[in-house]
This record gives sequence, C-alpha cells and structure tokens, in this order.
Amino acid sequence: MSVIRLAAVLIGLAGGAFAQEVGIARDMVAVEVPTPGGPVTIERIQDPENTLSGEWARTSRACPPFCIQPIEVAPGVTTIGELELIEMLRDPDVPVIDSRTPDWYAGGSIPGAINIPYEFVLDELGQLGCEADFDGWDCTEAKRVAMFCNGLWCGQSPTAIRNMLEVGYPAERIFYYRGGMQTWRMLGLTVTEPQG
Repeated sequence: MSVIRLAAVLIGLAGGAFAQEVGIARDMVAVEVPTPGGPVTIERIQDPENTLSGEWARTSRACPPFCIQPIEVAPGVTTIGELELIEMLRDPDVPVIDSRTPDWYAGGSIPGAINIPYEFVLDELGQLGCEADFDGWDCTEAKRVAMFCNGLWCGQSPTAIRNMLEVGYPAERIFYYRGGMQTWRMLGLTVTEPQG
C-alpha cells in the first residue's frame, strides 16, 4: 500500500471515529425516548468546538430571585443527573415535567418532557396519579415523577416540588433534575425545537 493510500485510510478511520466521539456515556451513544409526537433520539452534539450562546451562556443572574438551588430540595426527594433522567424518559409510566413557564418551554425542552408550569402543578395532580378527596388530594397511588426547570439557579421546579409535598405527594416518588435546561444544553444533549 502506498504512503498516500495509507494516509487516506487513516484519515478516513479517524474521521469515522470522530463522528462517534461524543457519546452520552461509555456504553450509550444515543437513546430513543417516546414523546407524544413519536420517538425522538437523544444524543450529544458531535462538534467538540460547540459552545453555548445567548441566554444559556449567561453565568450570573440577580439573586434574588435567581439564587443557586440546594442539592436537596426537600427531605426525601432524590436529586438526579442526566443519566438517571434519560432512564426515566425511556419509561412511559414516569412523567418527566418541565415546570417552567410556557414562554421558556416554547424555546425548546428535553424530548419527552411535558410542560406543567410550576404555578399550576397542583391543578394537574390528577394526571400524576393523585385523586381529589374531601380533604384535598389522596396521593397514595401517585406516580414516580421527575421535575426540572432552567438550571441550578432556577426556583420553578423546587417551588412546584415543595407545593406538591405540602398537599401530600410522597417525597420518595419525586426526582429533581437540578441541572435543568442549562446543564442539559451545556452537555450538548438533544433539545426539542422551539415551538410557535
């Protein structure tokens, strides 16, 4: 084999490897999740030079109201990362809730997440397995649910979680993705297209 041909083969191999370079985890290049619009593949942006831009590149926001949220949003609620959230997205019995306001949701979300704005989450407990009763809500059959908002500095999902706990939603069935949209985007993971 000539040196030129060998160089072309090596460049081709390097290019093929490069195309698969940015996986989600060691054993996960991409994952398909169900959404109301059909299956969506979640993967990372393959360009290692990609950077955040616009609103998502901002590192500082006025506190209050945009204060850094604690790891433990409430006793008994489990804080999760991206891999745990992806597993929940794959399970059609686990609602993943984007608790941001509709204007934020319309700018793109995590595939498979449903939008229940934080201020209305108590109005939607019926679709999360709770039943209305004379004292408010009976959440003994509540579903496991994952919740997120804009990121480490966003109080929307923590507020929704605390409101759910106040009416009796079991803490051990709530999972908080603290990283939210900013971390999801920072990792180059698939985002739904902006709506409207």
